[in-house]
Amino acid sequence: MLHLKNAYLCPVITMNNTRFATAVHIMTLLAKSPQEWLTSEWIAGSINVNPVIVRKEISVLREAGLITSRQGKEGGSQLGRNADMITISEIYKAVKNTEVLGKKNQNPNPACSVGKEINVHLNTLFEETDQLVVNFLGDKSLQKFADQFE
Repeated sequence: MLHLKNAYLCPVITMNNTRFATAVHIMTLLAKSPQEWLTSEWIAGSINVNPVIVRKEISVLREAGLITSRQGKEGGSQLGRNADMITISEIYKAVKNTEVLGKKNQNPNPACSVGKEINVHLNTLFEETDQLVVNFLGDKSLQKFADQFE
């Protein structure tokens, strides 16, 4: 039974972590080549994913003001500002699409003493956990992260 329970939890955690990891990978590549306009195809080759996935994340990161892009023959993407002025928590907040702890049950039993209040209390727990993650990542700059790579 434990095996099935773990198999059930893994897709939720993996989906969220993969998106964050992809965004950090993109941002690190851009930080390592600040004068270059990197194409989504080139970035996708480093991540070993379809360029469509990279373009989706680039769009989200651009909307958050973290990168800038241009189209055309000389097109590509660059950081929107210096890597030492971008925090890892900004990247996290830009791409976060699920709670760190997973999803809440959508329809708990309102006749149950726990069921009728569970999501109120879970909301607090989820918000506190998310804030811990943001705080932990907050003082870590993209530049410091990128400096780990040759």
